[in-house]
Amino acid sequence: MSVQFSIVILYIFMLFVISLYAKRKAAGGSINFLFGGRQMNTLLVAANVTGLAVGAASTIGVAENAFTAGIAAGWYNGAWSAGALVMGVLAAGKYRAMNCTTIPELFERYYDKKGRVISVIGLITIQVVITSMQYLAGGAILSSLLPGIFSFTGGMITSAVVFIGVTLIGGLWSSGLSNVVSIILIYIGVITGTIMTVNQQGGLPAIATKLPPGTDWFGPLGGLGLATIIAWFAVMITQSITAQGPVQIACGAASAKAAKHGFIWGAVLIFPIGFLCAVMGLAAKVAMPTVQATLAMPKIIMGLDPIISGTTLAALWAADVSTACTLLLGAGTLFSQDIYKRFINSEVTESKYVIINRVTILALGVITLWLAFNAVGILKTLLLGLSLTTAFTLVFLATLFAPSLCRRSSAFYTTLAGILALLAWQFIPAVRVFAHPIYLEWSVCLLTFLTVAIFDTQKITSDQPIIITNE
Repeated sequence: MSVQFSIVILYIFMLFVISLYAKRKAAGGSINFLFGGRQMNTLLVAANVTGLAVGAASTIGVAENAFTAGIAAGWYNGAWSAGALVMGVLAAGKYRAMNCTTIPELFERYYDKKGRVISVIGLITIQVVITSMQYLAGGAILSSLLPGIFSFTGGMITSAVVFIGVTLIGGLWSSGLSNVVSIILIYIGVITGTIMTVNQQGGLPAIATKLPPGTDWFGPLGGLGLATIIAWFAVMITQSITAQGPVQIACGAASAKAAKHGFIWGAVLIFPIGFLCAVMGLAAKVAMPTVQATLAMPKIIMGLDPIISGTTLAALWAADVSTACTLLLGAGTLFSQDIYKRFINSEVTESKYVIINRVTILALGVITLWLAFNAVGILKTLLLGLSLTTAFTLVFLATLFAPSLCRRSSAFYTTLAGILALLAWQFIPAVRVFAHPIYLEWSVCLLTFLTVAIFDTQKITSDQPIIITNE
């Protein structure tokens, strides 16, 4: 246990050393703090994208799902990889060339003020929901790794302190540089942990023979079904284009080329981790069939050599750190940029504005921790929240590729319809005629967008036309 504790402490120490170094690079104003001074090269963009994607849902959540549905749970990371690829090919370079900071800013630039207001409310909600999931997984990891030191609640609180602290110190620079270390640790830990776990269980054939009948554990669809897997791809491609995390990373790139190539390389790095974690979920199903599904992966790893188990679980915790930091930064940016600076104090000085950002991140960190104590099911909760990005993605793509269909009120009413549809899914069982809320979201948002195009005669205008440069 002392070996495992030492590995975690060493990793935490490294994170704060990196963050203190990043603090110097983040000094000098909000652009440096929030967007890395728009100097992120391809490597840092790829590390940030991978760090954002490979978090609670892509590791602990995938293993949790594999525990009941089979190796097909790994398609969640496949969906994230597809989303990063689409973002890289279609939108990352455009965001950087447009020199924007958030989707709400873009909405007001091309639509109207109320479009900005409703979109920032929706996007902050998404960021808060996803961030809360990282605390949940962080608590599962630390309580499994060091049960004599951390309870599940204590692990969540410790995770929150590290997540918030790293983000407050160095902003996007802290996230980017930390993610380089975290991704290396994740790959070493997860690959080694999977190999050792499978060998310990006698190999994949032995695991297959011991799994209970009734589920196609190693099939491409497993116990999930085609509709669920397609929904994952729809959700992740949708959110990759307009969620604040990916947008902020793209906007922080040194150039449109760095943004594009960084997301494409990120897609390559994201893909394999999910299936490796799914294999560990299956091994846990055989070794400890009655364990709580959320704890399946941490518990199975604890049966390995102390150094291997400590490194692997530290890697999983690193995945949470890398995701949570970017999410917290994104949520803080949305509030400070699209609410405080736009509507409360447009004349705020740069020094005070950076302070506002840090205070906002701290407040949102506390709120998300409270939500984590009331969340159940990492993957289910996360996917539900991400479905809300449908409206933003639809409006953004139409703005770029079909502006003739866009009207001044399109952003507001499409976003409003998306929010109402998700609320209906939650509280009115009769509307759940689809296999996943993402199908309802796309149907409702597309219908609303086209209806607005018919009845609203005011086409979108902007002082800054949509021209993509080669910068």
